[in-house]
Amino acid sequence: MTTDTPRHTSRAEELRASPPMFRSPWLDRLSRVHHLTPLYIFVPVIAVLFVLGILDTAPLTAVLALVGGYLLWTLFEYWLHRIVFHFEPEDGVGARLHWIIHGVHHDHPNDPKRLVMPPAVSVPLALVVFIPLLLIFGTPVAYLVMASFLVGYLVYDELHYYLHHYQPKSALGRRLRELHMRHHFQDDTLGFGISAPWWDRVFGTHYRKR
Repeated sequence: MTTDTPRHTSRAEELRASPPMFRSPWLDRLSRVHHLTPLYIFVPVIAVLFVLGILDTAPLTAVLALVGGYLLWTLFEYWLHRIVFHFEPEDGVGARLHWIIHGVHHDHPNDPKRLVMPPAVSVPLALVVFIPLLLIFGTPVAYLVMASFLVGYLVYDELHYYLHHYQPKSALGRRLRELHMRHHFQDDTLGFGISAPWWDRVFGTHYRKR
């Protein structure tokens, strides 16, 4: 007579697990993406926007537009993470949406295929941002602001993957990883800035020394 021994999932396996998000196989495939995919999509877009913007823009205006676009991204990253990703209804459709948008990442933070934003989300979101920039700044300045905004997005996406899967050697890298791991494993009501943690200090959501 034999008895089956239940297989216990280790903590590391649980953190790296990749459970299905949708019943539809093709929808579920859209939820997974290689971490380099955003580079293939957005680097050519950034190059085109930069060339279109820089040709007819005064140097000082171009610098201000590029700096402004990056700062706009860092604010967007902070508030998207804080308000949208961490809006957490307890039940119903809202709870399901939260799990799809961000909850699954906190349940399985080392899932290698769900650490960057899938193109099905990032491309429409980029268009949603670009249209108001065109209305506010017009061309060609809006091209430069958007190019810099997208650079900030790529830095965020690739840094997010790096912090989960590598051990940084530099003091800055170790600090960024520490802050993000605290967000995951200590207190997820703090530390919303991943690539730009200074906004946590500005808005009072930084980790304080005990």
